[in-house]
Amino acid sequence: MTWLITGGAGFIGSHVVKAMTEGGERVVVLDDLSTGRAERLPAGVPLETGTVLDRDTVDRVLRDHAVTGVVHIAGKKQVAESVEKPLHYYRENVEGLRVLLDAAVAAGVSRFLFSSSAAVYGMPDVDLVTEETPCAPINPYGETKLAGEWLVTAVGKVHPVATASLRYFNVAGAATPELGDDGVFNLVPMVFERLTAGQAPRIFGDDYPTPDGTCIRDYIHVEDIASAHVAAARRLAADPDARLILNIGRGEGVSVADMVGIIQDVTGHEGVKPEITDRRPGDPARVVASADRIREELGWSARHEVREMVESAWAGWQLRHP
Repeated sequence: MTWLITGGAGFIGSHVVKAMTEGGERVVVLDDLSTGRAERLPAGVPLETGTVLDRDTVDRVLRDHAVTGVVHIAGKKQVAESVEKPLHYYRENVEGLRVLLDAAVAAGVSRFLFSSSAAVYGMPDVDLVTEETPCAPINPYGETKLAGEWLVTAVGKVHPVATASLRYFNVAGAATPELGDDGVFNLVPMVFERLTAGQAPRIFGDDYPTPDGTCIRDYIHVEDIASAHVAAARRLAADPDARLILNIGRGEGVSVADMVGIIQDVTGHEGVKPEITDRRPGDPARVVASADRIREELGWSARHEVREMVESAWAGWQLRHP
């Protein structure tokens, strides 16, 4: 098979490209390089520069590379930005997916793997979020991911396309320092940025209904995210009737306050008292995955612990911010 990986030059996408090529898969990348970097890609992996919104480009890439499967990672993913720019998010994440699926069906692509998000669940009032937990997203980003899942599932029901949607929980870490996250939108790089500037790390709200008052999240290493994609792609290749929706998480919650403490310990900035600020709009109190189904369906489970995520992310941060 030949897999097209959209957004493959980005933080998560480049890890998926690395894992799939090391696993022997043939890969081509489509990326508009708005947040991705070409140098993230392994030598020999073809890079086509363009957006999934451009049907002519997508048609050409699918045809020229004889693509038989798609891993769709490209998209916008900042919750706060989605609240400010809902039209932009629906265009990029939903219309972009529609164009890509339409082209894939027309080209006879028979496997489609969609990168979704735990944001589809909204504010679940459960200890562990299973795939049967009702989806009630509370921001436009989560809405676009849920709409994307619906669209992927609907296409798979009426066309000969095996499908899977993978719901990511909170991604951190790096396989190598060179592949570290360039953005400062998630907790770990946000704390790095504050500490290395000599400022106290920020915690957005300490009055949540949790043991220490801060949000609880399921953090997962980006290498584990990548290995889950490899497992899902192989399942789709072997099972033309697959219709999967799976969580990717560790099944363990870590509070923001505890995570900040781990980051301070790893970076050598212990003793800096965090600054408590107002809650961010759209932040649920607790979101922790049940990872039972992905273990049953794919034989996959996460391998990396939280401290490993922070240590690897810190190595990448130091490389880019000497």
